[in-house]
Amino acid sequence: MALDPTKMADWQVAEEAEKTMKTVYKLRDELGLLEEELLPYGHYVAKIDFAKVLKRLADRPDGKYIDVTAITPTPLGEGKSTSSMGLVEGLGKRGKSVTAAIRQPSGGPTMNIKGSAAGGGLAQCIPLTPFSLGLTGDINAIMNSHNLAMVALTSRIQHEFNYDDTEWAKRGQPRLNIDPNNVELGWIIDFCAQALRNIVIGIGGKMDGFMMPSKFAIAVSSELMAILAMAQDLKDMRERMGRIVVAYNKKGEPVTTGDLEVDGAMTAWMVEAIKPNLLQSIEGQPVFVHAGPFANIAIGQSSIIADRIGLKLSDYHVTESGFGADIGFEKFWNLKCRFSGLKPNCAVIVATIRALKCHGGAPVPRPGLPMPKEYEGENVGWVEEGCKNLVHHIETVKKAGINPVVCINSFYTDTNDEIAAVRRLAEAAGARAAVSRHWQFGGEGALEFADAVVDACEEKNEFKLLYPLEMPLRQRIELIAKEVYGADGVSYTPEAEAKAKKMEADPELSKLGTCMVKTHLSLSHDPNIKGTPKGWVLPVRDILTYKGAGFVVPVAGTISLMPGTGSNPAFRRVDVDTETGKVQGVF
Repeated sequence: MALDPTKMADWQVAEEAEKTMKTVYKLRDELGLLEEELLPYGHYVAKIDFAKVLKRLADRPDGKYIDVTAITPTPLGEGKSTSSMGLVEGLGKRGKSVTAAIRQPSGGPTMNIKGSAAGGGLAQCIPLTPFSLGLTGDINAIMNSHNLAMVALTSRIQHEFNYDDTEWAKRGQPRLNIDPNNVELGWIIDFCAQALRNIVIGIGGKMDGFMMPSKFAIAVSSELMAILAMAQDLKDMRERMGRIVVAYNKKGEPVTTGDLEVDGAMTAWMVEAIKPNLLQSIEGQPVFVHAGPFANIAIGQSSIIADRIGLKLSDYHVTESGFGADIGFEKFWNLKCRFSGLKPNCAVIVATIRALKCHGGAPVPRPGLPMPKEYEGENVGWVEEGCKNLVHHIETVKKAGINPVVCINSFYTDTNDEIAAVRRLAEAAGARAAVSRHWQFGGEGALEFADAVVDACEEKNEFKLLYPLEMPLRQRIELIAKEVYGADGVSYTPEAEAKAKKMEADPELSKLGTCMVKTHLSLSHDPNIKGTPKGWVLPVRDILTYKGAGFVVPVAGTISLMPGTGSNPAFRRVDVDTETGKVQGVF
């Protein structure tokens, strides 16, 4: 059956492609992995024993390192995963040895509006259903590990409250004196459940726990997901796990998972999750899936471990950063590259005509509703105006000293004049620009894109970080706000400013990286402001401490760590064929 994404849903394309996909054993042989380095989960999904691979290939030179990011997206996304898959397929068509690392999708967007992040059309990661619905259980392990910390915390509060000093001393444990009104951590669940953002727990009697306010966040925003993305190996993960701050005592001192003696058990849940997953593109290139999405509220990077094995196993390795270059790329640049020591050869900025029109004055598309009619016809003026947002992101990538390539992720409805305007303005800003039609034609449609990336990788670059860790926290935040977002400055709530001053005075906290939380729908903190806003100040309302991951986390604007489910969610269209057991409707 010919695969025509203009006439088939993405899940139907994937279902047909899966009939002829490679087994993990064939992928193993093509990658040059040894039998004991592959840990199969059936015939088409596997985990990789990365420690054995990296030890065996320690002296092999790394391949070229390519990061995929985007312009400021619409609520419908820009197609970064689609473009990542298109790029590996295009490089594959050119005969290149290539791998990719993408992030495991969260159940929140998969069952909500945005979809599973497998890509789309003829540029997808398959098998689609396992990829979209839990894969090998990494996110489930994160939920169990994270929520175990909350079980340890809440039970300790209850028992310390119920026993006086004499009775408590009999237990041979120090009294932690946790302040129930100063708890850093909350619970997590991997769905968009706005009703759980603010809750009260412990309702009932003495045996039902201590009554106190609490909260839920989406699973992939957990510090444990950041640890999974940043950890170098199991030993490093174990050490980080004991540094997680769960709450503060009544003197304002941090209480960690190590203090609660739960860090070892938490790591036990994560032993298998630290191993990257192996899947493939529709055209059979190896794809490592590891760590999670949401660069607006998390680090939003594929894992350092997945990138390290990809760089050893192929000549070109494509990795993915979440949302626009102001968010995902900035964290790739100043956090992931800093802590991994890896230096990219090229960064891809994905842009669509649809999003450029949105930034240029067209009505904002609304998830779950039909695309506004204004997008149906050609409008070069809107595209040109919207390219100011693209140029802003090009300048951000150039500040890192990296060679940018603009991927014009073309829809079959785009016109030649609209595409020509993007190419002209991107090249004038100092970037290569390539049209790619991978969604419709797979690798054959991505040859120009692949060639541009190969050319960019051959050029020398002057990669440099935006700030040293010795720079004070508030100065770093202001630098990111001005140089990456385009703000005039930063304002703080009294609570956030007090936390910032305390962190700057703490030698340990002052050396942590800075992981910003901000809307992905605008360069500013306000998701309704499109284009390249001027004359605004970034409002920081809180600063969280992720000592295990190695970050402090400034939170700007009203963004929540628990997204909400919309009125027309994707789960309404997901079902199972009861004759075959195949899942239908996942996109």
